[in-house]
Amino acid sequence: MFLVFLGSYHGALGQVDFNQTPDDDLGNIEDKFQEFFFEALKQKGIENYDRAIIALQKCLNLDDSEAVVHFEMGKNYVQLKNYGAAEGALKKALALDPDNEWYLDELYGVYVEMKDFDRAIETVQQLVEYHPDYKEDLANLYYRGGQFKKALELLDELDDSYGVTKSREELRHEIYNATGSDQERIDYLEKRIIDNPDNEYNYLNLIYRYSAAGNETKALETAEKLRDRQPDSQLVHLALYKFYLDDGKEAEAIESMKIVLKSPAIKPEAKARVLNDFVKFVQANPKYEAELLEVTTAVVDDKSGKSDAEMAQYYLQNDNKDRALEFFKKALGKDPGNFDLLKNMLLLLLDVSAFEEAAAKSKESLDSYPSQPVLYLINGVALNFLKRPKEAISVLEIGVDYIIDDPVMTSDFYKQLSLAYKLDNNIERSQAFEKMAQEVLNNND
Repeated sequence: MFLVFLGSYHGALGQVDFNQTPDDDLGNIEDKFQEFFFEALKQKGIENYDRAIIALQKCLNLDDSEAVVHFEMGKNYVQLKNYGAAEGALKKALALDPDNEWYLDELYGVYVEMKDFDRAIETVQQLVEYHPDYKEDLANLYYRGGQFKKALELLDELDDSYGVTKSREELRHEIYNATGSDQERIDYLEKRIIDNPDNEYNYLNLIYRYSAAGNETKALETAEKLRDRQPDSQLVHLALYKFYLDDGKEAEAIESMKIVLKSPAIKPEAKARVLNDFVKFVQANPKYEAELLEVTTAVVDDKSGKSDAEMAQYYLQNDNKDRALEFFKKALGKDPGNFDLLKNMLLLLLDVSAFEEAAAKSKESLDSYPSQPVLYLINGVALNFLKRPKEAISVLEIGVDYIIDDPVMTSDFYKQLSLAYKLDNNIERSQAFEKMAQEVLNNND
């Protein structure tokens, strides 16, 4: 983060009165100086940085005591990514005007670009005297320079003075990740809870960190602290249900999952993960299927279709294909661009012998996915079952050309072409494709 100062050269220009009427033969020099300087500004404004530098050098040839000229020279070198020359020019500007914060800020940016964090730190330490906002820059530099302890100490100071911010929290956790210091991170989060015991996210972060460190006992204790502190908290059940499942507390786990799935405060992505766990739990414990169905109907805010897709898979694994198809259609209605959902639904239509629907929907889908061979195959299979071989042959011969390095699918296409030609009473072509189907598989062994 760099602080940006607009019009940074105006103050320095005030040291030279370009409107002064010359009273001696130096007047021409001042006029030329002014002409070259504003030519440099014009060239920089239209991004002709090389020409701006030439004009500035002419200024310096006339008078090299004006800090603003060296400053402008440095800024043009920065634009050309000539950071060594930029550093030299900015140092000359600072030698003439040591307390100019704008010059320091520009030099700081140069050192960051050069990845010279030691000198960047020295420069920002000077800038902090002008603006405390630079302290966050300084903390970032300590981190990038590997001075993690100093970075954390400065972040603590900033949090104490100005309160916690998202950007500083992210930096703090980057530091903990870099140092691998899980205990320091945990200690910090515990302090955050003491300082702000009503913030749910502090507890949730600590629960996550304890779990990541393998300390499930402390994670559960923290979750229970949050539950006791805020009995109406819904977020806490994102953690509690897992602990209840692991401890075999089935009733408590189901209740927590219900709270999560019905909560308007919890994002659909999180609900989808919980529903996935609920589905797996019910697969192992079928007696709780009624609870699963009850809560699924309550997940009304899932616009993504993930919940319906989870239920479709659940019913599919339990061999209830009609219910699975129902939920696949619901999911696809919410997420019509999801090709996997579309493919699963079409394959299931074949599986339940809904050939008319499979033929119609696969043909319609080819308008959106004209290069997906599986759609041609599904369409061809459905047409063969409907005893429409000429249509099947046409679509299968188009689709087979879209297959890339998939001998199994190629064999399936040839089998369907063999069947279609047989239905069309072209036995010779049927036998030829039957032979080709076998050869494709044999050649792949």
